[in-house]
Amino acid sequence: MVYLIRVQLREDYSNLIFYLSPLVAVALTLFFGSFIFLILDLSPIESFKIFFISPISNSYGISELFVKATPLAIIALGLSYCFKNNIYNIGAEGQLTMGAIFGGGIGLLFNDSTSVFLLPLMILFGAIGGAFWATIPAILKTKFNTNEILTSLMLTYVALFILDYFVVGPWKDPAGYGLPKSMPFPDTGRLPVLFDGLRVHIGVYFAIIICFITYIVYNKTLFGFKLKVSGLSSKASQYAGFKYKNLIFYTFIISGACAGLAGLFEVSGPIGLLYRDISPNYGFTAIIVAFLGRLNPFGIILSSLLIALTYLGAEDAQLFLKIPSAVGFVFQGLVLFFLLGTDFLNKYRVFIK
Repeated sequence: MVYLIRVQLREDYSNLIFYLSPLVAVALTLFFGSFIFLILDLSPIESFKIFFISPISNSYGISELFVKATPLAIIALGLSYCFKNNIYNIGAEGQLTMGAIFGGGIGLLFNDSTSVFLLPLMILFGAIGGAFWATIPAILKTKFNTNEILTSLMLTYVALFILDYFVVGPWKDPAGYGLPKSMPFPDTGRLPVLFDGLRVHIGVYFAIIICFITYIVYNKTLFGFKLKVSGLSSKASQYAGFKYKNLIFYTFIISGACAGLAGLFEVSGPIGLLYRDISPNYGFTAIIVAFLGRLNPFGIILSSLLIALTYLGAEDAQLFLKIPSAVGFVFQGLVLFFLLGTDFLNKYRVFIK
């Protein structure tokens, strides 16, 4: 028997369901995630307790939640500019890496500095590094109409190889016992922590500031209106006199700068130096964060906390449940799958004959 599947655009598209779909996606993720634990012969209730409650049951766990949510939120806020413009920057991981290289390079260049201006200079160069790397796919898109998904993604691996070259070559710590890492940054190049004994740092304030700035841009400025119109229809945007190619450049630069900031905050905050694995795929995971937050700045902050919890939960699950930490990526993938599914069904009717 042959089944014919027909898809029809809905006329009664619901904005309410659009904003509620993240909650539906999370609920479905928890429901189907319980089967994963059953397959592993584990109690779903106890497993979810270890996965989602145990990691934030004390002040240190809450601190770690904000440590991991900060780069996710900053990158996702930057990506939202591209996504609202219907441009898909998938290379935030590479832009994060270049931000760490540019900003971290300043910290290594002035390794003996005690100046209070060192950290602001590192932050500035971190943003410049990310923005620089993001302009490459922007140029290729506007000049040659290349697919920004492919170019931005491939540049990620180029950035990782550049980082690898530096930490095993000219920036390698001579006292590092042969390990591929740089010298530690000076104290003046480290992000101040908010509480003694905890790792949460002032990057949290930057995430909040960027969130409010993004909200104002989207809702109170002509630039935000241009992004909205351009995202709905690039032809309508050009007909209205908006310079579509300029919008592509601006959104890529903003997105790259935010990713670069996140990279610099990661190496000058929790890590304190450069080495090969500076990011547990924050740049890719931030894509889920942006869409789960519905490209709304405040929604992105909330979704970054939720996705950051999957990182912490995966670590506790590996320790106490003796299962691979990759289960955290499974939950992230399920959230994205069900989010896209609910969005599709909200926008289209599916008929099976």
